[in-house]
Amino acid sequence: MDNKAIKEIRLGDLMVSAGYITDDQLGEALALQKQDRSKRIGQILIEQGYVSERQMLTALADRLQTSLIDISTYPVDEDAVNTIPVQMAQHYLMLPVAIHDGVLTVALNDPLNLYALEDIRQTSGMNVNTLLAEAEPLKNAITYHYAAVKTRRAAANASENATTSDTQEVIIDAGVSADDAPIINLVNSLLDKAYQDGASDVHIEPFEKEILVRLRTDGVLLNYMTLNKNVQGALVARIKIMGELDIAERRVPQDGHFRIRIREQIVNVRVSVIPTVFGEKVVMRILASNSEIDRSETFGMSPENYQKFSKMLKSPNGLIYITGPTGSGKTTTLYMALGSLSTKPVNISTIEDPVEKNLPHLNQMQVHPMAGLTFEVGLRALLRQDPDVIMVGETRDPETASISLRAAITGHLVLSTLHTNDATSTIIRLIDMGAEPYLLSSALVGAVAQRLMRKVCPYCSQVTGLDESEIAFIGKDIPTARRACGCAKCHNTGYSGRIAVHEVLVADKTVRNMITSGATANEITNYAIEYQGMETIKQAGMRLVEEGITTMEELQRIAYND
Repeated sequence: MDNKAIKEIRLGDLMVSAGYITDDQLGEALALQKQDRSKRIGQILIEQGYVSERQMLTALADRLQTSLIDISTYPVDEDAVNTIPVQMAQHYLMLPVAIHDGVLTVALNDPLNLYALEDIRQTSGMNVNTLLAEAEPLKNAITYHYAAVKTRRAAANASENATTSDTQEVIIDAGVSADDAPIINLVNSLLDKAYQDGASDVHIEPFEKEILVRLRTDGVLLNYMTLNKNVQGALVARIKIMGELDIAERRVPQDGHFRIRIREQIVNVRVSVIPTVFGEKVVMRILASNSEIDRSETFGMSPENYQKFSKMLKSPNGLIYITGPTGSGKTTTLYMALGSLSTKPVNISTIEDPVEKNLPHLNQMQVHPMAGLTFEVGLRALLRQDPDVIMVGETRDPETASISLRAAITGHLVLSTLHTNDATSTIIRLIDMGAEPYLLSSALVGAVAQRLMRKVCPYCSQVTGLDESEIAFIGKDIPTARRACGCAKCHNTGYSGRIAVHEVLVADKTVRNMITSGATANEITNYAIEYQGMETIKQAGMRLVEEGITTMEELQRIAYND
């Protein structure tokens, strides 16, 4: 449709003829527009609730003989995206999606904006075909596709300019600049993308003919892009320089860290480099990422679990353990607990590997094995510092477990983490590490097992119910259960964000007696369920499935042993 035909379309009259609004409603909207000339008539109609955005776009699509698309699932050609600068795309709320026979197809939200259409024609040098899309999904798609193009462009430039060495200046900003070496821009783009997506880790994995980059988002490792093999040396060297590692040493593992400013936020990044048959593999862990874990002042716990846990934290002395696999949010829970304790007139000291977040009013110590500062040595030193509360980042060995136990018995509140599948297994694990049952029964205040479950995307999930195997897994049907699908908002994963589920065991008098008498983990679990009302990890996950917050696939992933 040419500009003259578009210019003749009167949106208000179109909405009336389509039956979406009345003449009176149109008159009211026009009166409001006279009061505020900056607003378009369509915006006013939507704000007044006279018509929905989808109704308006549907009518416009019919009138313009085009289509209203779901941009979150629509295929987008990267070559098309490259024809229009991101600033113009954001300004006009449009996204180029395809090029065919010299015609550029764009998805936009306002097809009556002739200035935008003319600007797009002049910038691209092509005739323009339009599709319509809703505003919010379109904003997300613009952000997603232009970020992907930026990273791939940086990768291509790095490949063209690949060398075996790189500048040693300290990086202070993750922005992409034309003045920086291509390999610097590539690393910056990867970190910026990871931070933007809320990824916890960036994996750079060398293979025979290519390098695979993967991002761990919401606990799941997802392929992001492949790089040419010729950037490998410069890429690894750049990251080693940032992490203050030996760039000449390629035969042994190395660990380091650096701080970087990403989108006005200072982010701590831990670096791990190991040798593989096809070169060095790098993992960068973003310790202060913007990934959203659904937390609150109640630690993300149910009211019942929060009541139990907060009571544990009020204990003047004893052992409290947070347990779960790597990446289950144990340290986050510990930090939140310490934050609540730091408001009291107490001396709180920690020993960690690494210190993932600097907390006010806490004395935090970083272990340094090369200098002889292990958890065991550091914990002994902390006990001479007159502490009230001690946090041990991880109980890794019998010596640390023994010192923690003695500290708890002698009047200190000790918080630490363990790798166990459930709360009661904490007891068995500590006894296996050499803790005497009679001492453990006196010192243990409680244990909290936790997992992180991905929350199903609210924009694309569908209610499907359960299949036979899922019903067998939980012993009942959930007709309202949702299934993950995938859209642009969730990067086609079907999930967005995470939420913690907990299993809280209180070491009451009966549990202490059971520890002393050598009861099994199952016996203690059964007692806690029946008499303490303990909700297991599986039961907590089932509750979230019933509430439509997560899926059965997630429940089976985190409760596979139950």
